[in-house]
This record gives sequence, structure tokens and C-alpha cells, in this order.
Amino acid sequence: MVSNNVEEVRKRIAEAAHKSNRKPEDITLIGVTKTVGVLQIQELLEAGVTHLGENRVQEFLPKYAALAPHNPTWHFIGHLQRNKAKQLVDKISLIHSIDSLDLAREVDKRAKQANRTIDILVEINIANEPTKHGILAENANEFSKYIFELPNVRFCGFMCVAPFVENSEKNRSYFAKMRDLLQKNNFEKSVDSKKNVPYTGAPFTTRNELSMGMSNDFLVAIEEGATMVRIGTALVGRR
Repeated sequence: MVSNNVEEVRKRIAEAAHKSNRKPEDITLIGVTKTVGVLQIQELLEAGVTHLGENRVQEFLPKYAALAPHNPTWHFIGHLQRNKAKQLVDKISLIHSIDSLDLAREVDKRAKQANRTIDILVEINIANEPTKHGILAENANEFSKYIFELPNVRFCGFMCVAPFVENSEKNRSYFAKMRDLLQKNNFEKSVDSKKNVPYTGAPFTTRNELSMGMSNDFLVAIEEGATMVRIGTALVGRR
């Protein structure tokens, strides 16, 4: 069943990519494994879903240990508490949910201790929902400048959790706003524009990722520029 679901989701990703004149291989499918058991995750891996996303540190750690022989690429996509950052930095490929300077600094500190540079995305509260985490879109540019000064994190783009809607078209404007936000921020500068001197902070990346779109709206997200989609229900069913 899982393999059939994966095949169907990949087919739909390809259709949305072609519709927006993009290549399907440029879009990363992240299998969301929150509350999913190890055996079912192994089915995902066997079906070719090698990028996995977890929401809770305490749930992630035993799965990380159990699935280490399969060597999946792990993403942390949930709200991260500062006191849990030290448990993640040597295990996670990309943290999607940086939503404060204090958290960014803590991740930078822990990454330095682990002797690595960790890739991060800044979470945007794109619909300004009081129940969700993330910074406001209008603060993204200024926030980015502070992130660039941290030597052990690499700023790779933005993430959002759009409102849950029955009609995915209602989220199109939010995804378009995320795309525009990314385009307005130049992540590939090699010179500090304020001081006109070579940039000395974290290395800039050309990834420019947009992590947006879930089971109910990932097609629209792809059409509006998503490079990563976070899919759970459409792959493993309702939990």
C-alpha cells in the first residue's frame, strides 16, 4: 500500500512540476513520519522515499537510532525548543523551523561544538496565524541579515505551514507570497553590502529552498515554486 501511495504522489509531483515548467527531480519529497512506526518507515525507504521529516525530538531520537543502517536523510520540521537543539545538530540534514534569533544562535553554538555547519530554513508565519510559529513575512529580510552573521549555520531559504483548507486554491496566494519573498532576498552575495568588504559569516548557498505544501495542498505549492514538499497522510494514511 505504501509503495502504491508513493508512486501516486510522485506522479502528481511530476504533473505539477511539468505544469509549472519545472523538473520533477528538482522537488524533494519529504516523508513526514510523525507518529509513524519504524516498520512503516522502512516501507517508505524501500519505496524510495529517502528524505524523512520529524516534528518532535523525543520521537525522532529512537527512530534515528533504529533506522541508522538505512542512512536516510533526516529533516526536522516541527517547532524546536532551544534546550533540544544540542540533541539534533549532529543528526539532522536540515532544520526547517528556525523562528527566533535566540534559537538560531543556540543552533549555531551547538553546531560549532559538533564541528559542523548545519543547513537551516527560516519559518515564516505566512498567514499571520496566532496559533502558529514563525516570523512575519515583513520581518524576513531583516531577520535573514542576522542569520548570515552566524558562522556555523547556512541559510538555505524559507519554510511555511499554510492554513489547513479544503480547497487548496485558497492557499495559492500564500505560496506565491513565499516565492516572492525568496526572490527578493539575495542569498548568493559574496560581499557585505553594508561594509563593502568580503563576507565573513556563514557560507552562502545556492539552494534557495522553499519548503511548503503538505498532503492537502502540495500540488498548488509546487506550481508556486516549492522545492520541498512535506507529505504524511498521502503516503502512510491517516494516523
